[in-house]
Amino acid sequence: MCGRMAVTLPHDAMAQMFQAAPGNDLPEVPNYNVCPTNRVHVVASDGARRLSAMRWGFLPNWYKAENDGPLLINARAETIAQKPAFRDAARARRCLIPASGFYEWTKDAEGNRLPWYIARADGAPLAMAGIWQVWGNDDPMATCAVVTTAANPAMAEIHHRMPVIVAPEDWALWLGEAGHGAAVLMTAAPDDALIWHRVDRSVNSNRAAGPELIDPLDVE
Repeated sequence: MCGRMAVTLPHDAMAQMFQAAPGNDLPEVPNYNVCPTNRVHVVASDGARRLSAMRWGFLPNWYKAENDGPLLINARAETIAQKPAFRDAARARRCLIPASGFYEWTKDAEGNRLPWYIARADGAPLAMAGIWQVWGNDDPMATCAVVTTAANPAMAEIHHRMPVIVAPEDWALWLGEAGHGAAVLMTAAPDDALIWHRVDRSVNSNRAAGPELIDPLDVE
């Protein structure tokens, strides 16, 4: 599962990292509380890589309105090739969704939602596997979803799902630049790839903002 993320890398650094041409309408950074339906940074390729903005919330072509069905922010790796909403995009419209980290939640004995911030152990940005498509005829909009898989044993202590993290050496394969076989990449990252810490419950609000959202929370 990935339901909230943070993006702090500057646009020029992001473009350089992925060797992608940046668009002119990229979302503002840093953003420590990127929420579903927000515009997110996406790297896609049609032979040349482009860094652009897309709505986080994949819209199948049969939706008549943005709220015409479930909000599809994630696509399960196990069923992505069979689901009518995702299968064409999984075959032909894959992308990378950069993030500095993402949030996940556990619950305490009273049912309170306790947020965790999760990032790469080596401090590098995440490149999450994604799919995309353009929705609408009158006012076309590019939309995307994060591909998720079953959590590795370490991550399973926080949540049973996690984003598919694509290693730099596999970016070309996931983007369709290096032939076929991207399905083999839709697995969980190694146990030691990610680290996490508790953060303040203020991030539970989609209106919260600021770098303090990812600060470690002192818990006993």
